[in-house]
Amino acid sequence: MSWAPPEEAARPERQDRPGGHRGTDVRHEHATGFHREWARLLQGGHGVAVDPAILDRLISRTAGLLHRAQLERPFQPELATEAGALLVDAQFTDPAVLSRAVELLQLQPLDDRAPQLCGAFAAGWAAALRERTLREQESIRLAADTARQEIEKALRASEARFRALFESAAIGIGLGDVDGTILTVNRALQDLFGARPEDLQGRRVGDLVHPEDTPGVWEAYEELIAGKREYFQFDKPYYRQDGEVVWTHLTVSLIRDDDGKPVYQVAMLEDITDRYRLQERLRHQANHDPLTGLPNRAAFFERLEKLFEEPEPGARFGLCYVDLDGFKVVNDSLGHDTGDQLLTAVAGRLEAALTPLGHLVARLGGDEFVVLLENCRGEQEAVAAAKTVLAALTKPVLIGDHRLAVGASVGVLERRVASTTPGAAVRAADLTLYRAKEAGRGRWVLFDPQENARAVSRYTVSVRMPSALDRGEFFIDYQPLCSLRDGSLVSVEALVRWRHPQLGVLGPEEFIGIAEETGLIMPLGRWVLEQACTQAADWVRQFGDAAPQLNVNLAVRQARSASLVGDVERILRTTGLSPAKLQLEITESTVVGPEDEALKYLHALVDLGVSLAVDDFGTGWSNLAYLRDLPVSGLKIAGSFVGDLHDPGKDAALGWRIISGLVSLAHTLGLTVTAEGVETGADADRLRQMGCDWAQGWHFGRPVRPADIARRIAEGSGR
Repeated sequence: MSWAPPEEAARPERQDRPGGHRGTDVRHEHATGFHREWARLLQGGHGVAVDPAILDRLISRTAGLLHRAQLERPFQPELATEAGALLVDAQFTDPAVLSRAVELLQLQPLDDRAPQLCGAFAAGWAAALRERTLREQESIRLAADTARQEIEKALRASEARFRALFESAAIGIGLGDVDGTILTVNRALQDLFGARPEDLQGRRVGDLVHPEDTPGVWEAYEELIAGKREYFQFDKPYYRQDGEVVWTHLTVSLIRDDDGKPVYQVAMLEDITDRYRLQERLRHQANHDPLTGLPNRAAFFERLEKLFEEPEPGARFGLCYVDLDGFKVVNDSLGHDTGDQLLTAVAGRLEAALTPLGHLVARLGGDEFVVLLENCRGEQEAVAAAKTVLAALTKPVLIGDHRLAVGASVGVLERRVASTTPGAAVRAADLTLYRAKEAGRGRWVLFDPQENARAVSRYTVSVRMPSALDRGEFFIDYQPLCSLRDGSLVSVEALVRWRHPQLGVLGPEEFIGIAEETGLIMPLGRWVLEQACTQAADWVRQFGDAAPQLNVNLAVRQARSASLVGDVERILRTTGLSPAKLQLEITESTVVGPEDEALKYLHALVDLGVSLAVDDFGTGWSNLAYLRDLPVSGLKIAGSFVGDLHDPGKDAALGWRIISGLVSLAHTLGLTVTAEGVETGADADRLRQMGCDWAQGWHFGRPVRPADIARRIAEGSGR
């Protein structure tokens, strides 16, 4: 719907043109209807005598502004604000005008700008009336001052002017002495309170206290009558004679005698009841979830942050982060309408169970809720609140013909206010919630500082990682792989490290998983391969055939990438490293079947002359028959097999038999066998006796810098 002045509305579109302009006609009809209702409103008078020609221009001007405000993109509140101000300038100051105008605007078929348009219009009307009030107040003060200074020569004239202004003012005015006794009131103030003069005159100002008085209003009043300030302004409620509440914008000024001694106080009251109620509705909408009626995210954070403003020593608080289990299934299977009904029912149960305990229940969005425990008495109370949440959701929710079982996971945090911040507390509660989800759902989990520290570190790593490669924070160490026959260095495994500026040096187990989740493993893996091949080629140039083979790990995502073969071919060509010197290590999960696309890429790598090995064999659940189809030449037994041999709780003899079986299996398939995690000479001897070919582990050398490997090569080659 759009509004237009009558001259625009009076030009109907032709109906006989192809396609028609029915939409334009409808808009003009609506605009004409609005203009007619707007004119009827302003022509009602409201105690204002306006020349008909001026009134017509006022109607057209204000309707046009509202029309433009509706059409402008983006919304321009100043147009509606100007319309409200024009009415006040034209003496339309009766609060009934504002009330009826807002009702009329709300009745129009507006889009979602209706609250903004009404708010801007009311704000303009109120601001203009306030300015007019202040001007009238200044006039009153000037009149009173003039009467005081020129009382001998113009007392009667000044008094007449003051009385005329006093009686005809559109806002309520009252005069009182410095003792707080009301001396006289004008007609507008009587109407405001719905009272007679005798109901107000002689009463004490202190009798007009309201329970919802703005903090500081009476302190300011005491300072004024004591002569410490000249005036003050507050929004203040009063009770009318009929018991109803009227909200006013109160301005109280002090009048002094010739010697500067306070003698009178003048109070001016502007009725802002409609504006106040409109603001309250808008404020409620801004701070409450429209679906469930619970406080929303903004209201929750506002309440939480207040706890941290001036906490008492030792003050504590608790948070229960709640996430419904399986809510997405309801939305996907039964539709969003059913999902919304379920959320509303859940919100009602949580509010009914926890609000009587003094806890705030808010909806953060989606199927996430939060419970805030102010002045929490310890972990037991926070855990009790979490149990109350789960108990409230035990029974199924009946929606239509469906009985929906609803469960939840709860992350529980209980802390001293002084020990954390609002943001850190929310993040900790959220991370604890995910721990509850991972633990199996339908349960509560209490905040664990150590687990939180690990999660925060993980988050810190994920945030820093995208730029770490560009910053040169990664480097590569190399771990020796030695022949069990004579202990000679036969290969080195490239192991990437991250020199994190806050967390120190991180091993691959601390960031490779995150890199795979985020997709950063592709550029990182390509960088590792380039750097390692460059280093291996340099060793070949220095030591010739004595240079060891290079082993580089491939992530699953890399092995499944169509660009893998091209990347490897390019890197070998640019670095000058022979393909025979490169072995790529893959995991058992890289290929999931004989038809897997990754298998094609692996065969293409072998065709280049690169060898492949299965890393950490025995830790997965791959079909052993896949080894027959994989183009691999080596197999690395997972270090956990060797490590378990020294676990008192496990059968060492059985462990050795398993390793022996794996070695025999690999040799049957023609594969070279490498044992990982070898840390003692005794284990190395036993593996050699079983026929294991190579080994790596701390017994043969820890991961070291390239210079250390170069020295070891030189020593082994006699250089």
